[in-house]
Amino acid sequence: MTELEKIEYAKSFIDKLANGINPLDDSPVPERDIVNNVRLSRCFFYVSDILRQVVENGGITMERVAKPKKKPFSLSQEERESIKISDTPLTISEITKYLNSLIDEEKTKKITTNAISNWLVEMGFLCVITYDNNKHRKSPTEQGIKIGILTEEKMGQYGKYIAVLYSRSAQQFIYDNLDAITSQKETQ
Repeated sequence: MTELEKIEYAKSFIDKLANGINPLDDSPVPERDIVNNVRLSRCFFYVSDILRQVVENGGITMERVAKPKKKPFSLSQEERESIKISDTPLTISEITKYLNSLIDEEKTKKITTNAISNWLVEMGFLCVITYDNNKHRKSPTEQGIKIGILTEEKMGQYGKYIAVLYSRSAQQFIYDNLDAITSQKETQ
């Protein structure tokens, strides 16, 4: 008996067990037998499928192909030149979503809202305010207001909240400092 034939034979046993059949005499396994446990049955079907793949591949197990490692977030000169600044103030989430739409997500890591806002905090444009209930929110500092970071009261599904928005000039400031923002993120 060849190795492939042994694998096929073992697979036939696993298939029968998965379907609640005794592989030795082809009789139904009693209902209360552990072989009829749903979780075991799923495992048998899983193992059977792996054995099927091994047989189909001529006895060779397929190794998982490692995904290529993504490069850190960056924009080419062409991508930078294509950036459009919104006349409407945007949230940091909207800015991040826009920046990530400019990259090839298969090859490049996305930039996060935390990377941008943490850099703005570190540079003194935002500060973190802690409330009595240990909730935190970011708010523009005097320096942040000067570059165009503003707040606006909005109504959300849980009531009123203060949104931090980035005017045209603040958006431009973020886009101009992307290299500093991403290099700071990598060193954390």
